[in-house]
Amino acid sequence: MSTQTPPAAVPETAHTSSEPAPNLTARTAAEAAEQRWSEAERIAHWEAAARRLTWDTEWHTAHTLVPADAEARRGPRISWFEGGTLNAAVNCADRHVAAGRGDKVALHFEGEPGDTRTVTYAELTELVSQAANALESLGIGQGDRVVIYLPVLVETIVITLACARIGAIHSLVFGGFSAEALKFRVEDTGAKLLVTTDGQFRRGAAVAVKDNADAAVAGENNIENVLVIKRTGHTDVPWTAGRDVWWHDVVDPQPRTHRAQAFDAETPLFIMYTSGTTGKPKGLVHTTGGYLTNASWSHEFLFSHPDPAERENDVHWCTADLAWVTAHTYEIYGPLSNGVTQVIYEGVPNAPHPGRHFEIIQRYGVTSYYTAPTLVRSLMGWFPDGIPQSYDLSSIRLAGTVGEAVNPEAWRWLRTQVGRDALDPVNPAAGIPMVDTWWQSETGATVLSPRPTDTAFKPGSGTRPLPGVGIDIVDDDGARVAVGAQGKIVLTSTSPSMARTVWGNPERYYTSYWEDYVEQGWFLAGDGAKFDGDGDAWILGRIDDAINISGHLLSTIEIESALVSHPAVVEAGVCPTPDAKTGHAATAFVVPADRSLVGVVARGNEAAEHLPDAVREAVRVLREQVAREIGPIAKPRDVVFVPDVPKTRSGKIMRRLLTQLFEQTPLGDTTSLQNEPCVAQIETICGAR
Repeated sequence: MSTQTPPAAVPETAHTSSEPAPNLTARTAAEAAEQRWSEAERIAHWEAAARRLTWDTEWHTAHTLVPADAEARRGPRISWFEGGTLNAAVNCADRHVAAGRGDKVALHFEGEPGDTRTVTYAELTELVSQAANALESLGIGQGDRVVIYLPVLVETIVITLACARIGAIHSLVFGGFSAEALKFRVEDTGAKLLVTTDGQFRRGAAVAVKDNADAAVAGENNIENVLVIKRTGHTDVPWTAGRDVWWHDVVDPQPRTHRAQAFDAETPLFIMYTSGTTGKPKGLVHTTGGYLTNASWSHEFLFSHPDPAERENDVHWCTADLAWVTAHTYEIYGPLSNGVTQVIYEGVPNAPHPGRHFEIIQRYGVTSYYTAPTLVRSLMGWFPDGIPQSYDLSSIRLAGTVGEAVNPEAWRWLRTQVGRDALDPVNPAAGIPMVDTWWQSETGATVLSPRPTDTAFKPGSGTRPLPGVGIDIVDDDGARVAVGAQGKIVLTSTSPSMARTVWGNPERYYTSYWEDYVEQGWFLAGDGAKFDGDGDAWILGRIDDAINISGHLLSTIEIESALVSHPAVVEAGVCPTPDAKTGHAATAFVVPADRSLVGVVARGNEAAEHLPDAVREAVRVLREQVAREIGPIAKPRDVVFVPDVPKTRSGKIMRRLLTQLFEQTPLGDTTSLQNEPCVAQIETICGAR
């Protein structure tokens, strides 16, 4: 638990690389959690982490911080490793070849149709060099923006690293996003190049993609070329002569060698857009040296075998789409900078059948499986009797979750099902380590997580901050909340991977994250959280997702956890809705195991008498489940049975959107959802009540 509060005003500071590194391994986890490190020790930790990378020029100043300025309405000016130069792509490919490890497998690719491809570090270096030459032939150079609208392919990683190699700024967009969502990103970044495909495979079908790309680049923008990968072999791909070029015509003929340039540590590396139900997405800018330092260090800390001699056998699989920040950190830059073998998979987890992920784990000997709680809950629904014993999951050494706080029931299922080979009937505490990570697009890398070397784990708790990062949980005035009370989680000291600004809108960087605690110099994460009696942190969902019922502040995630712990519930999203008596009421959107219930709305504290007996009984059981798990005050007033709940690509349930759907008020932006079609379905269900 955080016990040291930083001073009210943080002075401008600069730390040089001459400070000695602390004996980090001698420090206990409790000391790290309580922020007993001095600032010099914290900086020395990150310098030691940075030296794991290959630098062309070492830095002269490790860290400079100019505090946020309320009068100027600007966020802090943060820089790390000033004077240092490096190349992110070289760190992810070339240096492993130079170290004699070129034959090591970098990527095991599996396409949804079943096609496979294995890429070594030597081949990856050649492919990235080839793509870098192609980018330069198209007039792309340092500082130019490239929007990448692709599914999970080897080429997606190749073009991403090629951008980094030449100093271009990449912005990846999920291949399932609409033309409107893509158009905003193309225009907001001022991109010169869009990279896309003729189509992609999704749920057994070849889905056209190029039409969306064309719609996105219509109108006023800076696009000069659209580079197209032939993935599905569509024969009637729309084409604009002079603008559109095929990957196989432009990239494949290029030389497979390229002289990489070293860039200043603060050179922008990528723009990562957040998504929300209101307002335009924010383009968070991450820079090269600081981001790569934490991506690389935290990946090794969390996912690599604790015995360095065993790490050659690590096979990492982060199941995120490559456009999500989790994939940037723990599927591209983190694993590749560490020379790790990893799996990338193009398709959805239930195509052609719901056991596809377990086939992949078995085929490639996956050792670390990092996924979203929403996927775990889907797997629970698909396999109510557990994962069939026919799947060999014995290679799994560790599992992790990311995206939002994991429900304890889903946590236990992941540990006992995917990690079943580590269970010990004699020792109930035995099992695979669980890294239940909490972090954000803004932080760039994990902030809270249990350690993989821990001997005891708490289902659903992010526990404590990683070394070199500080957190607290406070009230509106900045005072630490009492044990068990919900407050706001803030970062009292950030890591080198922290986003530096919002692209094109620095004032929004200030107002979104720093304004509320500008005097303390704290970053407002936007999530509610609480400390338990051991000082461990529990994330309770977005601050504006809290439900105030008759003065009782309740977490939507806690109510959702109570609901999904019942076998009749596959998934649940809970949102606040107005109530004349209590201020707020809890409205539950439930994905039922019994699909015949979908479309039914039970409004009010008692289900309407006109509803069938079976529905009334289902609603009664779910309300009693919540009352038993939390208390009667938390029982949902309304229960809406839906086919799915709207989620971002990171698996976060968009609860504000649920409130808008239930109240039939105008909806905010929905283009960035991973399952946008369910919005219209829910709107119809709510409108028919």
